[in-house]
Amino acid sequence: MIHIRLFETEDCDAMITLFQRSVHEVACQHYNPDQLAAWAPKEIDRESWLKRCLSRPTWLAWDGDILAGFIDLEADGHLDLLYVSPDYQGQGVAKALYHEVEKQARCNKNKSIFVEASLSARPFFKKQGFHVQTRQTVERNGETFINFKMGKSL
Repeated sequence: MIHIRLFETEDCDAMITLFQRSVHEVACQHYNPDQLAAWAPKEIDRESWLKRCLSRPTWLAWDGDILAGFIDLEADGHLDLLYVSPDYQGQGVAKALYHEVEKQARCNKNKSIFVEASLSARPFFKKQGFHVQTRQTVERNGETFINFKMGKSL
């Protein structure tokens, strides 16, 4: 049974580990090893992650003491992070997390939610009612990536 709650400081290390696993074990279907290493390097600045998670609502999905996924929402309706553990793909974790975000966005009176979706995440967001606004080529740590700016009106 998945339990969703807001981020706590002690969650940071588990989130970083899940992020790295998700990128390297799930996104590997769409991106090459150099891109994956640039996106989720072995060494991640923990303080930057902590600062990011404390700056906005961030929800975590737990299966007992195992982190299954996480998501966040910025005040302007930008959904920046959505990652699900490779062990929990296709089990409704992303959908449950997304519902928390949409509920919060409606409470915030956001008119829309937008995201830069990876090739791996694009189908999920499409199923949630998002539409592609722009196909983008972005750069991170010297590597270029294709992603999609997607939006959903509320």
